[in-house]
Amino acid sequence: MLIFDAAVAFYETEAQHGLVRHQRILTYVAEVARAGSIRRAAERLNITPSALTRQIQDVEYELGTPIFERLPQGMRLNAAGELLARHIRDQAADLDRVRSQIADLSGVRRGHVALACSQAFVTQTVPEEVEAYRARYPQVGFTVQVRDHAQAVAALTAFEADLALVLEPPPSADLHPLYSGHQPLCALMRAGHPLAAVDGPVRLRECLTHALALPDRSLAIRHHIEQALARRGVGLRPAVESGSLEFLRNLVLREDLVSLQIPSGIPDDPCLRSRPIDARDLTPMTVYLAQLRGRLLSVAAAKFADQLAARLNRQPLQARARAERTSEDG
Repeated sequence: MLIFDAAVAFYETEAQHGLVRHQRILTYVAEVARAGSIRRAAERLNITPSALTRQIQDVEYELGTPIFERLPQGMRLNAAGELLARHIRDQAADLDRVRSQIADLSGVRRGHVALACSQAFVTQTVPEEVEAYRARYPQVGFTVQVRDHAQAVAALTAFEADLALVLEPPPSADLHPLYSGHQPLCALMRAGHPLAAVDGPVRLRECLTHALALPDRSLAIRHHIEQALARRGVGLRPAVESGSLEFLRNLVLREDLVSLQIPSGIPDDPCLRSRPIDARDLTPMTVYLAQLRGRLLSVAAAKFADQLAARLNRQPLQARARAERTSEDG
């Protein structure tokens, strides 16, 4: 056991040094690429331009090739530079994964999970699952980024997130699905709204006769609604639109408006009522939990992905049970 502990300590020391160096190099390279010049990048990094130039030159000398194109309008990564940036990100991700596995073997549950997710999942689903996971493994940290579907995929490919939980993701060969399912869009209103007087599915045309509070075009839900209506030649004129699902939920509690959201984003509030939109009018939306294809997840991220996928598999049953309770309360 002492030998194992010593090996772990040695590995972590060496790994930390290597990781710090990789992160520093990636920071320098990424900042020059982003800024487009050594001078602007040096200002942002708070080092001298000459020191930054030496760092870049050292990397190019070590590789035996330039990694930047020097252009009249500035600098940008060439093909070799793009490969280097991806290699460093891969190395850092692999290092995190192995360190997490070693910690797991030694009985110390630790690590970090980065999740990019759509707004619809940050009300209940993600907070509840993070809480449950950290109750078992309190040394595991989390970064949760609220992103639209395209931004969440970009976060995966940039190694800014381990996992993405999104609605209607754009087609991408970079995605490896861990869960795929469907959730219906629901009409959401306060308990005293006329549509709340009846249980069960509601036709979309009924909703359109009432004032609407809808997600704006930055969200996948709005695109899904507009595509369905466009096929029928029907336009939308919402009374209120917003990029915040939470704002819309709070607003329908205050006046007789109807919003459209998925069950995962609807809190268990006795003052709210929800009815699924008839599938003849709006097909269910695709829910996708994914990782970057070819990337090996850390132990912590893989365990959390399994837990989250299990929750998503249970959610349709929970939604039906909640609807039954709401019906009984009404």
